Amino acid sequence: MSQTAEQIAPPIRTPDEADLEALNEKYAPLSFEERIRQLYEDFDPTKVMVTSSFAATSAYFLHIISRIRPQQSIFFINTGFHFPETLDYKNYLSELYQLNVVDVKPEEWKHEFTEREQTYRNDPDFCCSVNKVEPLEEAKKNYTVWVSSLMHWQTEHRSGLKIFEIKRGIIKFYPMIDVTKAERDAYIREHNLPFHPLVAKGYSSIGCSHCTLPGQDRNGRWVDAPKTECGLHL
Repeated sequence: MSQTAEQIAPPIRTPDEADLEALNEKYAPLSFEERIRQLYEDFDPTKVMVTSSFAATSAYFLHIISRIRPQQSIFFINTGFHFPETLDYKNYLSELYQLNVVDVKPEEWKHEFTEREQTYRNDPDFCCSVNKVEPLEEAKKNYTVWVSSLMHWQTEHRSGLKIFEIKRGIIKFYPMIDVTKAERDAYIREHNLPFHPLVAKGYSSIGCSHCTLPGQDRNGRWVDAPKTECGLHL
C-alpha cells in the first residue's frame, strides 16, 4: 500500500547557523541546571548523549545530570590507560548517583599497537585518536546532541566556545561553559561532593596515566608537548 504525504515523516533538518544562534541566545541567560532541564524539553531525550571522563571534579557535572534525568546513560571512554584511581572513582560515583555508565573502548588490536609502540610518547595525537576519538565517533552515530562539561577557563580553545556548536555532524552542548572555577568549587562545597582521589596528590586535570602529571588546572597534561586537547573537542 502506498503512503500518503502525511504518512511520510519529513527528513530531519540539520541546524544551520541561524538555528545555533537562536539556541545560544535562548540558553545564555539560564543557569547550568536550567540549561540541562531545557535541553530535554527542546530535544528528544533518547537522542541526547552525555560523556564524562570521571576526572577531578566530575561529581559536579554528574550530580546535576543524575538529579534531572536519572535514566540518562553516561558514556565513559575507557582508553585502557586510565589511572586505577579513575576507575575506582567511576565505580564510586556510579554507585553513589545510580548512574548507567556505558564504557566506550577502542578496537583491541589498535589499542594493543599503541601500547606496544608507546605511541603516547612519540605520537600522542595518534594515540588519542585511536583510543579516544575513534571509539566515540562510532557511538555518536546514534545521537543528535552531545553534552559535555567543558568550561571557558580550562584552555585557550575552550575560552572561545559558545553553549552550542556543530562539530563533525553532531550538536555539541556545553551547559557549564561559562561556569567559573569559583562557582564550581562553591557548588562542590555546598553539596559536599567527592573529588577524584588524585586531586589530593596535586592533580587538577586527570587523563591517561602516561600523559598526566600533578599540576594546576591543565598544566599537568601532555607536559613538554604543545598538545592541550585530546582531539575530542577540536
